[in-house]
Amino acid sequence: MRPGDVLNYDYTISKCFLFTTIIFGIVGMLVGVIISFQLVYPDLNYIAGEFSNFGRLRPLHTNAVVYGFMLSGIFSTWYYVGQRVLKVSMAESKFLMMIGKLHFILYVIVILLAVVTLLAGITSSKEYAELQWPIDILVVIVWVLWGVSIFGLIGIRREKTLYISLWYYIATFLGIAMLYLFNNMAIPTRLLTGMGDWMHAVSMYAGSNDAMVQWWWGHNAVAFVFTVGILAQVYYFLPKESGQAVFSYKLSLFSFWSLMFVYLWAGGHHLIYSTVPDWIQTLSSIFSVVLILPSWGSGINILLTMKGEWNQLRENPLIKFMILATTFYMFSTLEGPILSIKSVNALAHFTDWIPGHVHDGTLGWVGFMTIAALYHMVPRMFKKELYSKSLMEAQFWIQTTGLVMFFSSMWIAGITQGMMWRATNEFGSLAYTFIDTVNALKPYFWIRAVGGFLYLLGFVMFAYNMFKTFSSGRVLEKEPQSTSPMAA
Repeated sequence: MRPGDVLNYDYTISKCFLFTTIIFGIVGMLVGVIISFQLVYPDLNYIAGEFSNFGRLRPLHTNAVVYGFMLSGIFSTWYYVGQRVLKVSMAESKFLMMIGKLHFILYVIVILLAVVTLLAGITSSKEYAELQWPIDILVVIVWVLWGVSIFGLIGIRREKTLYISLWYYIATFLGIAMLYLFNNMAIPTRLLTGMGDWMHAVSMYAGSNDAMVQWWWGHNAVAFVFTVGILAQVYYFLPKESGQAVFSYKLSLFSFWSLMFVYLWAGGHHLIYSTVPDWIQTLSSIFSVVLILPSWGSGINILLTMKGEWNQLRENPLIKFMILATTFYMFSTLEGPILSIKSVNALAHFTDWIPGHVHDGTLGWVGFMTIAALYHMVPRMFKKELYSKSLMEAQFWIQTTGLVMFFSSMWIAGITQGMMWRATNEFGSLAYTFIDTVNALKPYFWIRAVGGFLYLLGFVMFAYNMFKTFSSGRVLEKEPQSTSPMAA
């Protein structure tokens, strides 16, 4: 490139992942709404035989949302953000374009295989790691291809400095690569016995060791997909949309390295009061509480980025999404450490408070931030004006209402559950049977189901807004600019 030349970025791969983000988001959330209504109407478990029961749909829901919606969003934003902060176009390397296209094609194949096998009941029964070994191998190939894309683009960059978002994308790649490989090490049954289902495999770990490795992975799937990959997005999109520089670059680096060190050792809090050694349970609780510092360090850094520009929340619904997402991030990363304290865990574990915690983080933090990122990207990638800002505003309030209904009902349900399970009568016997607790929670199940439906409705509005933008939005001659007077 010569000085003064305009760099034309190639968004082909980013667009592909953008479409899968929307599609898998709708599918994953729709399945979630269905299973939430199954808790209210158990007969809904049998509308399509074994394929519609809770045990089949629940892992399909989690995998579609985590590895379909969330990962697609991370991939889409990478292929957009990576080019811009490195000042290099994907089109400048035929090799990287080929890698990107192969990355997308194999990724879609893996997701389709996951849908088929999970519906068929073919699963390892490990949380966030249900896929069997042949699909695991494909997952590794997909991940390696993404790594080649990341480091290949960095290798041909024009911008010497690696912006903080890139640190988080790199950490997402490296963290998941290490954890996924170790947790999914297994030996196919046929290699051991010469008999059995060729899809089935036996974990290389056993008993408590297997549980510890699984939750080393399980909790850090939350760390490196739900958290690190989304922080990469907010550190780029909030400054770009608001026209404000990140409040403190030093704080962003401090939070990054603290998060990397602390998060890895918190997974044992899923195994409190289990057969794993007590010192591991205690240590994981301590690391979980310490985790508040880097998490809130990032959250405060992001919120202070808007210092002096809070009026933008009135004018720009996209800023609303990002600020509320950050608020939910801080809220969820305070709630998690509280739940890891042994005395609180004794009440909360196995109750509906846990899915309440997961969903205020997933829907509030990840969902809102991914939606905001795509809203920012689409007009710039397609050179089309957003179809309806008022529809975006309505979507924000509908989804926020649904989210508040969801997690608040689950908090109340969880605490009610925990108190009923431990309640005793004057003779020292349990005061309630298990079915008594189920009946007591029905009103909260209703509220959760309606809240989930409202969030899904908002996401469908988002998809419609996107579709109308692609198809009939007014063509833009130049990129939209921030309304802030500080925008470059």
